[in-house]
Amino acid sequence: MPKDRPKKTGLKASHKPRFNRARGVAKTPFSAAPRSIGVIGELARQRAQADAAIVDARKSHERLREAIDLLPQGIVFLDAEGRYILWNKKYAEIYNRSSDQFAPGARLQDTIRVGVERGDYPEALGREDEWIAERVDKMFHPGERHEQKLADGRVILIEERLTEDGGVVGLRVDITELKQREASFRLLFESNPVPMIVCALADERILSVNDAAAEHYGYTRAEFEKLTIRQLQAFEATPPWVGEHVADEQAARTWKHVKADGELIDLAIYSRQLVYNEQPAVMLALMDITERKRAEMRLAFMAHHDSLTGLPNRNLLRQRLDETLSHVRRSGEKLAVLFLGIDNFKGVNDSLGHEIGDKLLRGVARRLRSSLREEDALARLNSDEFAIIQTGIHRPEDAALLARRLLDAIGETFLLDGNSVVIGASVGIAMAPGDGDESERLLKNADMALSRAKNDTRGNFSFFETGMDAKAQARRKIENDLRAAIQDDQLRPYYQPLIDLKTGRITGCEALVRWPHPEHGMISPGEFIPVAEDTGLINALGAQILRRACNDAARWPDEVRVAVNLSPLQFRVGNLLSVVMDALKQSGLPPRRLELEITETLLLEKSNQVLATLHALRALGVRISMDDFGTGYSSLSYLRSFPFDKIKIDQSFVRDLGANRDAQAIVSSIINLGMGLGVTITAEGVETEEELACLRNEGCHEGQGFLFSRARPNDEIIQLLRAQAMTLNGGDQRDCAQVA
Repeated sequence: MPKDRPKKTGLKASHKPRFNRARGVAKTPFSAAPRSIGVIGELARQRAQADAAIVDARKSHERLREAIDLLPQGIVFLDAEGRYILWNKKYAEIYNRSSDQFAPGARLQDTIRVGVERGDYPEALGREDEWIAERVDKMFHPGERHEQKLADGRVILIEERLTEDGGVVGLRVDITELKQREASFRLLFESNPVPMIVCALADERILSVNDAAAEHYGYTRAEFEKLTIRQLQAFEATPPWVGEHVADEQAARTWKHVKADGELIDLAIYSRQLVYNEQPAVMLALMDITERKRAEMRLAFMAHHDSLTGLPNRNLLRQRLDETLSHVRRSGEKLAVLFLGIDNFKGVNDSLGHEIGDKLLRGVARRLRSSLREEDALARLNSDEFAIIQTGIHRPEDAALLARRLLDAIGETFLLDGNSVVIGASVGIAMAPGDGDESERLLKNADMALSRAKNDTRGNFSFFETGMDAKAQARRKIENDLRAAIQDDQLRPYYQPLIDLKTGRITGCEALVRWPHPEHGMISPGEFIPVAEDTGLINALGAQILRRACNDAARWPDEVRVAVNLSPLQFRVGNLLSVVMDALKQSGLPPRRLELEITETLLLEKSNQVLATLHALRALGVRISMDDFGTGYSSLSYLRSFPFDKIKIDQSFVRDLGANRDAQAIVSSIINLGMGLGVTITAEGVETEEELACLRNEGCHEGQGFLFSRARPNDEIIQLLRAQAMTLNGGDQRDCAQVA
């Protein structure tokens, strides 16, 4: 049998000491047990505190994460080895292509490398390791903020700081939109054709200029950046942005700047405050308005001055007269307003041309100015009228002396481009305060006095008289009534027969306008025809009478013509041919039965348009007659320039023809001239049998006058023509001259 082996205890040798210790403890007296229980309790309490601290730390961590997730910027916390500790949602959004690599304990350098490999950082292309090293170096040695471009075009602003334990806190801001605005601003600024300058608000230094500013001012950019805005200003002591602002934008003002070459320019400056390179600044847009200001000055001058002579015009004259009258009221002095009108200026224009006419007006202006004192005002009112304000006078004789001096100066010969031009003038004078103490009244009264001087004496002067105003008002009344009469079709043609001096038959009738006024009865043409010509109403009046005359004549016998007078003013409008054609068409009158009478005054104009119109009318079949021959500027050249169908001898040569040998000689010459040219000769104003006998003896073709008939309305003319037809049809061939 085997020897008895020791009985196993179930304990390894290594457990024995523990057992022994336990056994030793068992041997410890019972009195030591409470002390051991206290130690265990303390440990449990510390463990509980530690667990509570861990829970609090986790809660704080979660609160911190929640807080940083609310921030609009990306935030990341790294330890001293560059490993991720904490980051917010914005940070993960910014680096969304690499966010799958973010994890606590992961190194930022490794996530950057993954991003480089994925092409997230275009700036690293071709120099990946070098770029990563530079980026890590910036992280652990942070300085100024720097920008980082991502592959999708975004730009991230990075700012990093070291913590006390060597860790890193990083801030990321997406500045893509800001960079786009900066690019737009740069494009607007640099490429703008308007000169633009950026100035520092603090010291007014010029921080930047665009190419347009450098070119416009003549400074280089380097020279600009050595200047302040005040060094560009010519006179202003404050910069353009000082003052009231609306939404940081200064409304445009006008400033004067000095360019590099010393030239002064006018500017409208618009300013807007901004931040430039992280400092408060203001951007100035500089609009050069130098030419505009000059143009405005020219326009202002032209608005108050005559462009031909440079003299003040009526507007400026009125202003100066108002100022002078204010002084006169206070001082009790007198002044005179003189209106000077050039006599027959139109004749100079027509005969020598408008260029000579303009030179004549400038010469007149110089002579007038040299004849006046410095304190006397001179102005040009219209084409041939000037005005003078004479101050410091004591009696009317002072104004009369000045008027005579001015007339003498104007009367001296003008030498213009080899032409000797002699003109006259007339002067109207109104005195203040006697003739009025208001500018408009004085100017009106001086104008009426000038009209009196021109109508009565020409080449002299006339003082205003109270009765002139009444005449002027009567003239204005005629104008207003005439305008209404034309509009209401009140004017009527009356017809004076034209008699064949051989047969005594009525060969035609001349249409003479008559105005049966509803209040004043029949108004003489001598009263309203000049008004119609002065006001331009003659065109409407003439067209109206022409239409009526054609309509009336269309009802007469076929061999009887109608004659209508034309004013020279009707030719100037340019539509006379169409007016005549329209009247003939509407009435149905054959053109051969219409005679149009013109005066020699029309041919004085030597206008190609006038001759062309006359030829066109004659080509239609209309007959053209020269009226009042011998009274104006009669010249055989007129008869050669146009083939007239008739010449009418003015009544001034027919009156007392039997007793006036000179008149007989003139009439005989005209009749012989007409016969030689093959045109009809008509004598106007035949009133006696003796005059009729002389005309018949000389062989005159037609006669017209009260001896035969006064001017009659159309219904009476129709009766005369019927009576004539009955007489002729009845076989009675006796002289019909007295029948009318």
